Amino acid sequence: MIHVAIVGIGAISPAHIEAYKRFADLCEVTVLCDLDLKKAKEKAQDYGLKRVPVFKDIDEICADPEIDLVSICTPPSTHASIAVRLLKAGKHVLIEKPMAASLEECDLINQTAKEQNRIVSVIAQNRFFTPMMKVKQILDQQLIGKVLHSQVDSFWWRGNCYYDLWWRGTWEKEGGGCTLNHAVHHIDILQWMNGMPTEVTAIMSNTAHDNAEVEDLSVAILKYKDGSIAQITSSVVHHGEEQQIIFQGEKARISVPWRIHASTSSANGFPNKDSDTEQTINDLYENLPSVVHEAHLGQIHDVLLAIQGGTPVLVDGQQGRQTLELITAIYKSASEKKTVTLPLKADDSFYTKESILKNTIYFHEKTVSVDGFDTEDITTGGKYDQTT
Repeated sequence: MIHVAIVGIGAISPAHIEAYKRFADLCEVTVLCDLDLKKAKEKAQDYGLKRVPVFKDIDEICADPEIDLVSICTPPSTHASIAVRLLKAGKHVLIEKPMAASLEECDLINQTAKEQNRIVSVIAQNRFFTPMMKVKQILDQQLIGKVLHSQVDSFWWRGNCYYDLWWRGTWEKEGGGCTLNHAVHHIDILQWMNGMPTEVTAIMSNTAHDNAEVEDLSVAILKYKDGSIAQITSSVVHHGEEQQIIFQGEKARISVPWRIHASTSSANGFPNKDSDTEQTINDLYENLPSVVHEAHLGQIHDVLLAIQGGTPVLVDGQQGRQTLELITAIYKSASEKKTVTLPLKADDSFYTKESILKNTIYFHEKTVSVDGFDTEDITTGGKYDQTT
């Protein structure tokens, strides 16, 4: 039986608690930890964990030899320090997105995990949706040919008061705006499916949230070694929250939400519908198996099986780092107003948290700060991410 602790009992913690409870044959939540003991005890009551002890300090988790795995659900600025302490205490860690506040912190987490022979997984729950898994398999089989252009529309909407929460809306505590904390899921999918680019050119702005230092809208253009291009729009100002990721290949176009279109050339170069290619790819998509456990449920199951059987996790610390590297390149390009070449090295002006705080753009001063909201309900129009 895998014994689990959860650190940080805020709005995202129920996704972890409910998932662990679903796999009662594999694990048991034995500890909750939060600076707000009252809130943590209330949540323990709400989720049937009345007998589970609630701690205020992770030192008590580190000292408990029975705990095997810890979900880190705290604000992004705290991820690295907590993860490193837990790893050194011999615990496996599952870190909510983003992995850390800087590439330096990611490298420290990964190095510690390697030294301690522990598992690090970073939440990227969108990978565990059936449409994502199916599109990934179609790309891997190269049925659409070389990918020429990729398009990510990570469209969300948040009211101005969203950034009133004490840790949101600041570079120091949140680590960034919509690019880091909303589009992270789609950016992770892009680098998972299409690899890392060699160049990034980006702009960002704060168009509608005057209580935030960070961006609420960014647009990035990515160039790959083979000459192909991708574009990423990250937003919390889009009504309706339509989201999609599109891959335009040599032979066909596929996307999530699922859509297939293929063309062949007429004698004068204009397109004709390629029904045969469309039918072949669509039949494969429809016949691929569905994911048994989706979203957080799927990723947590993946981590539990890895601990039990010694197998690799789908989203490890290196994958978490690559996603943050791509986001960091977007921030660097937008802040320094130039094209950025990847990979980013240890001497880069955006490698450490301190250098990011020094060199990034600050849009507004945060003047309102609240400890919490009356409700933790997460409402969203997004089909594939119900937890941002």
